[in-house]
Amino acid sequence: MNFSVTILGSGAALPTHSRNPTSQYILCNNRHILIDCGEGTQIQMRKFGVKFQHISYILISHLHGDHFFGLVGLLSTMHLLGRDKGITIYAPPELEQIVRLQLEIGGGKLGFGVTFITIEKNQTGVLFEDKIIQIETFPLKHKIQTNGFVIREKLKERTLLGDEFKAAGLSLTYIQKFKKGENVVDEKGKTHQFLDYTIDPPKSRAYAFCSDTAYSESIVPFIKEVDLLYHEATFTEKERDRAKATKHSTALDAAKIAVKADVKKLILGHLSARFANGEEHVKEASTIFTPVEVAEDGNEYQL
Repeated sequence: MNFSVTILGSGAALPTHSRNPTSQYILCNNRHILIDCGEGTQIQMRKFGVKFQHISYILISHLHGDHFFGLVGLLSTMHLLGRDKGITIYAPPELEQIVRLQLEIGGGKLGFGVTFITIEKNQTGVLFEDKIIQIETFPLKHKIQTNGFVIREKLKERTLLGDEFKAAGLSLTYIQKFKKGENVVDEKGKTHQFLDYTIDPPKSRAYAFCSDTAYSESIVPFIKEVDLLYHEATFTEKERDRAKATKHSTALDAAKIAVKADVKKLILGHLSARFANGEEHVKEASTIFTPVEVAEDGNEYQL
């Protein structure tokens, strides 16, 4: 099943010619999710082939402008393109008032429903789940309420060994029980072990998004052993004082979190406009953790 992350914007507050403000598109088992919506996100979506009308869920990490200034424009464009399917936005409580006021004053009326689900300060746990995935949230350490997110596949069913099952001549009604890891007693009283007819399912995958935040080990339990971690690295250690003052992280901070959380791969993002490229960030982080790379607008990561 598909699980990919497309970087629509990898920069911090000031856009540059090569980095837009933060936004990411997540495709997970045919669930279409947008994380943050900085200025120009809809342009980036066009540029990198993301279908506007596919998006069903939008997660807004916090209410600094570089993470949501593109939202009203995106919603308006969805309307102009004829959208009639509702959309759900998970965000801090003030966002609903901001969006609805902008639309009202501008005389904009959407042809689809927008449902706002409030993320409270210090909230943890599941925001959304269905049979296939779940979206979790946890608090980050920033100047205002800010949340991180984990998008996680649910535990998959075991894989049926078709030849073994067919050879045993068992009822088809047993298949789902075997795939769920349950033994079955047949009409003759014989017990059939699920391990004889199935193998372990593919490992469930998980993606964690952490932006913006100062170094905080409190997030480690929430992102433990994820396949891919995006962690802000606005600065390098040369700007340690600036990072501390603004409650942002350095590349080394992000790498320390990756080590403690035992993640499989680290992506650094939210780079300050003062950096022409991410070479210093990669060099700094890789002293203690690999594999690591800096996100670039348009990058796509397959989990």
